[in-house]
Amino acid sequence: MKLRKKVLEVLNSKLPKELYYHNVRHILDVFKVVNQYIRRDKIDKKSAYLLRIGALLHDIGFITTKIEHEEKGTEIAKELMSQFGYPEEDIKIVQGLIRATKVPQYPQNKLERILCDSDLDYLGRKDFYEISDQLYRELKEASIVSNVDEWNKLQIKFLESHEYHTDFAKKNRQPNKEKRILEIKKLISN
Repeated sequence: MKLRKKVLEVLNSKLPKELYYHNVRHILDVFKVVNQYIRRDKIDKKSAYLLRIGALLHDIGFITTKIEHEEKGTEIAKELMSQFGYPEEDIKIVQGLIRATKVPQYPQNKLERILCDSDLDYLGRKDFYEISDQLYRELKEASIVSNVDEWNKLQIKFLESHEYHTDFAKKNRQPNKEKRILEIKKLISN
């Protein structure tokens, strides 16, 4: 996959260093989770290929902006995919995948639902705190939050408003996400 190599090259060289969460590690985590969905849901070869491209490109807009990065990402995706000769139809599907990850998420089809749930899979996983600590660090450095208490309140608001879209995530991630909400609420009340 020549495109994958090019995308990782671009991400590794151009993503701002202060992105402790929205970095290559996150993108590769989403890519890994997408692959688990592909196997589990027996996604056809062509859809699987586009889903993998969407996973790799979903946060590429961060190389130029933190605001509306999804929209910028769709432009970069079109540019990169065109360089590799992808048909317009495939580019439009990948652009839809990227747009679907914008929070709040409103996926319009199965592939978009899979990418959205892969993007926020960690919310219901054992490594939740480890990953959310990276996001806290990123948001603190960007002056979006100023302390842990403020961060915890923001997390509760986000976790309570977030919804999973696939049956797998509803069954296997939602219960753990509910536990995180209770744990973080206890931290605030203490």
